[in-house]
Amino acid sequence: MRNKFALAILFLVTAGLAAVGVRCFYLQYFEAGYYDGISVKAQKSNFLERPRRGAILDRRGRILAASYKVDTLFAEPRAITDIKKTAQELSTVIGIGPIEISKLILTGRNQGYIPIITDAKLTDEQRKQILKIDGIGIESGWKRYYPLGSAAAHAIGFVGTDQEGLAGLELKYNKEISGSCGRSIFFSDAARRPVRLGRFESFAEDGSDIITTIDATIQEFTHSALLKQFKAFQAESAVALVMDPCNGEILSMVSLPDFDPINLKDADAKSLGNHILSDPYEPGSIFKPMVAAWALETGSINPNDSIFCENGHYSGKGFGTIGEYREGGYGTLTISEILSHSSNIGMAKIGQRMGAAKLYEGVKLFGFGRKTGIDLLGEEPGLVRDLKKWNGYSVARVPFGHEVSVTSMQMACAYCTIANGGRVIKPHLVKAVVYNGGKKVEITEPAQTSSFVISNKTAQWLVSKAMVEVVKNGTGKSAALENWQVWGKTGTANIVNPNGTYDEENYVASFIGGAPVDNPAVVVTVSIRKPNKHLGKGYAGGAVAAPVAAEILDKTLTYLKVEKLKKEE
Repeated sequence: MRNKFALAILFLVTAGLAAVGVRCFYLQYFEAGYYDGISVKAQKSNFLERPRRGAILDRRGRILAASYKVDTLFAEPRAITDIKKTAQELSTVIGIGPIEISKLILTGRNQGYIPIITDAKLTDEQRKQILKIDGIGIESGWKRYYPLGSAAAHAIGFVGTDQEGLAGLELKYNKEISGSCGRSIFFSDAARRPVRLGRFESFAEDGSDIITTIDATIQEFTHSALLKQFKAFQAESAVALVMDPCNGEILSMVSLPDFDPINLKDADAKSLGNHILSDPYEPGSIFKPMVAAWALETGSINPNDSIFCENGHYSGKGFGTIGEYREGGYGTLTISEILSHSSNIGMAKIGQRMGAAKLYEGVKLFGFGRKTGIDLLGEEPGLVRDLKKWNGYSVARVPFGHEVSVTSMQMACAYCTIANGGRVIKPHLVKAVVYNGGKKVEITEPAQTSSFVISNKTAQWLVSKAMVEVVKNGTGKSAALENWQVWGKTGTANIVNPNGTYDEENYVASFIGGAPVDNPAVVVTVSIRKPNKHLGKGYAGGAVAAPVAAEILDKTLTYLKVEKLKKEE
């Protein structure tokens, strides 16, 4: 009996040893690759070196956006054997209490990575001491800063926590600015500290720099002047734009309300949206110069014509009733006077002389109903209905800025076309992309076309005669300057309600113009949406927007050292 029991025990032991042997053989020869991979993975650490994001510079090389290096001090709890000791050692280096450090380590959910300090600027001595502590590491990264803050937020944009562009030029040129990460694999010890290089894959390649058309000084002029009026009139939103009419360069771009590109917690959709590109509206009277220009160009009218403006009341079959902003309206006005006094009836009759087909053609040639192609995302095309949908109402109302929807960017480009002698311009914000620390420069400015919408003669008459009269004797007197002759046009546009009716309480007050008259250096666009008319300070373009344009023009032309008018002895 004992022998049988001993044999049974011996058999079981032998079988167990055989099973262990078979298992060892299986693991050694069939699973060796799998476990070797796990072992190698445990010994290796992947190191990702993040590149510096390229800077965004103004036209004179001043920084609009750039990145600086910051450190994140982190703990890896699974590599820490004595939390109390580690916390004490780290506390003496960084000045945070050991209890607070211990709490962060013990309560963290990720046993591989728990941030202790973020956005730190550590000294070389601190880095040396920290790297001697088991389970504590330093991760270097980049943080973005914007010297102009909210003043240029909509043009420049902002980045996310991963340093990827989310708006403005940061988004549009994200590929060029981002650069590429460097990658290396290191063998590590038990505390996950690098011991030796396993394999080098690539160096980090810093992002390219962007040189913009923006002038930081003009940007601040524009933001300051617009913000002051935006607050004074308790407006819903406001925009201002300064452009070089000869080449389409945008010298400043401001949209209000704005936001802090570093701290977005208080930003909402209204402040994040760039109203210059994404907020189409019926333009009202600022649309009149383009219609008058095309009527002159097509021979529908000539500069010496006079039109009876019906003393403020004009009605007829097929186009309804049209009135004037001024009570009692006007009698007979010249074409220049129609623009300077902003007569709706005069413009309606000009539209009727042209007819639907010619009027539609001119509106489209000036770029309305399509995107301008500016190098920013989120641009709306506005709306110009198909010609087949036009009727008598359209012919009589489009000439004074009704039944069309435009963006401030489109309006600015149309006025630049007139200021540029009738030649079309292409708006843009970037002059060049600089690669490899300046070794390679790619010029990105779009080639300007040679196409003319109107003749130089028509454009010159509009600027030097009709729109100068607007500022001298018409609705734009508040835009006048002592040292330069300003030209332009005011607008007080009705706002269309969602149901298609007009809001009788609120308006968009605008002024677009430039200076000097002989050779316009800049074109300034200002539009302020829903100024509070109950303040008793006015709500029309001449009262609300023209003074802002005057301030921007005065400071900009002084800054650019544009020759002043010679005063008579």
